Amino acid sequence: MNLLTEPWLPVRKRDGTREWIGPSRLSDPDVVAFDADRADFNGALAQFAIGLLQTTTPVDSPMEWRRLFNNPPDAATLQNWFAPVMSAFEFDGDGARFMQDGALENGGGKTQDIAGLLIESPGNNALQNNSDHFVKRGVVDAVCDRCTAAALFTLQTNAPEGGGGGGGKFTGIRGGGPLTTLVLCQPHRSLWQDLWLNVREYSVFLNLPGDRSKSDLQAKFPWIGTLSLPIGDNRLITPVQVHPAHVFWAMPRRVRIEFTTARAGQCSVCQEYTPRVVRNYVDGTGGFYYKEKGLWDHPLSPYQEQERIGRQPVHQRDPIGYRHWLAWVAGTGQERQQPAKVVNWCVTARHRELLGQLRLWAFGYNMDSAKPECWYESTVPLYGLAECEPDKQREVQSEVAHWIAAANLASRQLAASVKAAWFSESATKKWKTDFAKGFSAGVTAQFWSRTEREFYNQLNQLIESVRSSTPPEQLAVRESWLRHLSAAAIRLFDEEVVGCGLIERQNPKRIAAAFQRLKGSRDGVEGLFGSEMRQVLGLPNGGIAGAKARKSNRRSAKHAAAT
Repeated sequence: MNLLTEPWLPVRKRDGTREWIGPSRLSDPDVVAFDADRADFNGALAQFAIGLLQTTTPVDSPMEWRRLFNNPPDAATLQNWFAPVMSAFEFDGDGARFMQDGALENGGGKTQDIAGLLIESPGNNALQNNSDHFVKRGVVDAVCDRCTAAALFTLQTNAPEGGGGGGGKFTGIRGGGPLTTLVLCQPHRSLWQDLWLNVREYSVFLNLPGDRSKSDLQAKFPWIGTLSLPIGDNRLITPVQVHPAHVFWAMPRRVRIEFTTARAGQCSVCQEYTPRVVRNYVDGTGGFYYKEKGLWDHPLSPYQEQERIGRQPVHQRDPIGYRHWLAWVAGTGQERQQPAKVVNWCVTARHRELLGQLRLWAFGYNMDSAKPECWYESTVPLYGLAECEPDKQREVQSEVAHWIAAANLASRQLAASVKAAWFSESATKKWKTDFAKGFSAGVTAQFWSRTEREFYNQLNQLIESVRSSTPPEQLAVRESWLRHLSAAAIRLFDEEVVGCGLIERQNPKRIAAAFQRLKGSRDGVEGLFGSEMRQVLGLPNGGIAGAKARKSNRRSAKHAAAT
């Protein structure tokens, strides 16, 4: 089974039907998206396809790139691209196998159930301690070749710490379950256009960390040859040891699929009956050690400068929302965040070539060490940002930074006020850090959700206005945004979070004080209409919001007196 000729990629066609295709049909105009039975498989398959195209494409000029974007190559052309690397994609057989360690053929590993390739599967400790409460054992016991290949690539791409077979296993180039951001067409066109948007001219791609002179297959595909690394720091892999394309094919885990025990049966993932389903694999400790994450620069992930450890790939710890828009699209100076290379490239360098609007597809695991807590996935609009000139893009970036900073402040004020309404200060001082974060996260998640639509409405209007060289009245737009944030926070507090509780279980005096704190200023703590909020938005004191604050304070005083 060769992954460059076998029809193993599940896709959705334009008429809504599902089909399995080989990589040479990625340019088929009737194919619109990947259609795996698992969300993480779809994300991994997109990265597989982009990595394959980027590794093999001979395209090296903007003109040729644009031509293939509008007129996709045929299957024969793609097969010619793939031919030089065909041997690296053999999935079974006696020789080198795709993303598998040949040294395990001679022993030194441990046999595992095939379910262990799936990131959420309970590990050995969970099975021994009978603690697999939420993700049960025995759900997956046989997997077809196609889903096994997808599972293996997904594991190597998202490899968390430790793993089902015990410790001594390494994470990938971007760490466990990294955030990936891909650029897509808006409106949707075909799978080819979505993939090709994330592929750069070959000479541009070669500027990524790595040694471009290392043209042998093993420098790109680490499973070519026997992986035999000594224990200790010598197994550390850095970009200077490999080709830049290695970033797409990193292999932190030592795995060998066990085909000798495979028999015909039904796949536990796709539910199809196939001539061969795999039940076991062998894994071993050690492997390629991508310790220095900051040395690498994966083109599909955003990065962030962190204290003490430096530049690191971003990992998603909370639900995806508009608060991430600026960091993922344009970067932020204050938080030292940088967008993914392909995103920055499409937005800043491709605006004259795309002839259309874009959107961003973001996805990744929220990992707690080896345990996946959640899979996050969302698409966010870019509207016509890529069609704006660089100076106009900077205008948008500067304005949106004010909006998001104000929303962050409002969400914190809401969470603090809800906490003050429900609990005494002496009680909250005893909270553990994780509990306090969890409490705030539940409240702020509702706030971000309620204000998202208005953010994108204003963002679209802002981008359209700067494109047409008719900038909006800045202060009026910010006052409007402040009114929307304040209304959402007050409504959540008064009607849906605190106000909806049973009166006999609440403390009216404490609620009234917290309500005043949220809307105005109490005990030196700024509220929604205080000077801190207006400073964040760059607004003068007073104005519409100031008048609204004074009116709200009078209402709050009456409310407190009545209770």
